[in-house]
Amino acid sequence: MRTLTPLFTVVLGLALLGGCQTQPTRDPAFAAARPAPQPAPAPTAGAIFSVAHTGAQFHEATLFTDTRARRVGDILTIQLVEQTTAEKESETIIEQETTFQNDNPTVFGGSPSIPRPPIVRNVLDAGPDRRFNLANNINSNKDFEGLGETTQSNRIRGEIAVTVAEVLPNGNLVIQGEKVMTLTRGNEYLRFSGIVRPMDVAADNSVPSSRVANTTVHYTGDGEVAESNAMGWLARFFVSALVPF
Repeated sequence: MRTLTPLFTVVLGLALLGGCQTQPTRDPAFAAARPAPQPAPAPTAGAIFSVAHTGAQFHEATLFTDTRARRVGDILTIQLVEQTTAEKESETIIEQETTFQNDNPTVFGGSPSIPRPPIVRNVLDAGPDRRFNLANNINSNKDFEGLGETTQSNRIRGEIAVTVAEVLPNGNLVIQGEKVMTLTRGNEYLRFSGIVRPMDVAADNSVPSSRVANTTVHYTGDGEVAESNAMGWLARFFVSALVPF
């Protein structure tokens, strides 16, 4: 009984740790970009217009610009309209047949032959008069048939707010962002990055994902639900390249 008590304590502790909520982890590659600090504007004593500012932060007030993202740190909304469907089917059939036959030649009116060694006569037959000749007959057949079929369909709908991480020399915007949702039994991660043309940004500061170049979309999760849909390490071993059969 004393031996089972520490073991029971260890098992109970592992069970409690497994039931704890998994803390979400953010990916630095999709972190929000912060704008570069800008100096406070010089005071314009006596002018009617002045820029309101608090410390290093200030807000532009002009009648000739809109709210579209165009600088590092600005936020825009990506409308996810991704849908892909792929089908692939392949069939391979290989058949090979080889036949080789060589009759015993006739030399000077007779067929050459050699006597069988004593060990062969003792194992195969008892007839000492049996001899080997030069006749050969070989048949070989090889058949292989393989069939593969793959069907994959993906669809994602929704929106994600991202930030401008870099403004390229041609004016295109490098964007990146991450959304983390903590659900009942785990976390859901939606990560997005790509390159946007400023002319594709709508008046409401949104752009469909179909107009984003070099798009990267990650939709993953962790926790009990995600782990239940994952293959165990032993099952992965049997379907890996290490198992040739």
